[in-house]
Amino acid sequence: MQRYLLKRIVSLIPTVFGVTLLVFLMVRLIPGSIVEQIIGDMQVTEEFVNRLRTFFGLDRPMHEQYAIWLGNVLQGDLGRSWRTDLPVSQMIVERLPVTFQLTVGAMLVALIVGIPLGILSAIRENTKLDHVVRVISLFSLSIPVFWQATMLILALSLWFKWAPLGYIDPMKDPVGNFQLMFWPCVVLGTSSAAQIMRLTRSSLLEVMRQDYIRTARAKGLSEGPVVWGHALKNSFIPVLTVAGLQVGYLLGGLVVTEEVFTLPGIGRLLLWGIYQRDYPLIQGTILFVAVLFLLTNLIVDLLYGYFDPRIRYD
Repeated sequence: MQRYLLKRIVSLIPTVFGVTLLVFLMVRLIPGSIVEQIIGDMQVTEEFVNRLRTFFGLDRPMHEQYAIWLGNVLQGDLGRSWRTDLPVSQMIVERLPVTFQLTVGAMLVALIVGIPLGILSAIRENTKLDHVVRVISLFSLSIPVFWQATMLILALSLWFKWAPLGYIDPMKDPVGNFQLMFWPCVVLGTSSAAQIMRLTRSSLLEVMRQDYIRTARAKGLSEGPVVWGHALKNSFIPVLTVAGLQVGYLLGGLVVTEEVFTLPGIGRLLLWGIYQRDYPLIQGTILFVAVLFLLTNLIVDLLYGYFDPRIRYD
């Protein structure tokens, strides 16, 4: 187990390195830089522009800029924001509780909705209930997150006079925090729930056709123990894999969801950094999200052995 874990951690190093390179190059493909943002419509001299580029280090060759940033990252320093002059790591940590709560809440919605519906659809295969659940899942997959969030806010504001009014600390007002975070979690978790539901259904149906399931039925076991005691656990590995991959989808959807619901999380921080052309903030935030996604998938791989004892990590 320890040897497998060490191998997986080592294998993550090239991936993280590739992420740093892609992030560094892609943020510089965004039209304009912070120098143009600062100057705006002002009439300035070429000397002033060059001094600004020198101040932000943009006068250096690209490979030198990357080497400096990567060297700082390897020392645990994500840099300082060009706009606020605060450490990027500090800004991320301050926004992390909001993002963590939203991600966990959305994943809970996806699992609580997706797994039971998938089981129900598999047990009632080719019935009206099965067809209804499958149509609902396709509908959920087809709706973009930003449109769903916007329509939900519009409906709630017109019918219930409710609108997102910022973030409420759960330690100060748990009820108010729950009321505020419930709908963003539902919006973000809906599409993931549809993915998990469809995979739960297909995986459970495949397991239900195995020989040992027929043997369990031949022994006289009722449908409940057959499904819950034999089939369900063995069908969970594909579901677990997709659940881990959905974390990446949820982290990507945070940018839109947090902006629409005005939640001060990491996604909104990233969007603000893009607007301001704050390269250190963009690079540090995306790198943090990428590492978080890789660690989540590593944890998912380690959980395989619990659901299937046949899996060995030696």
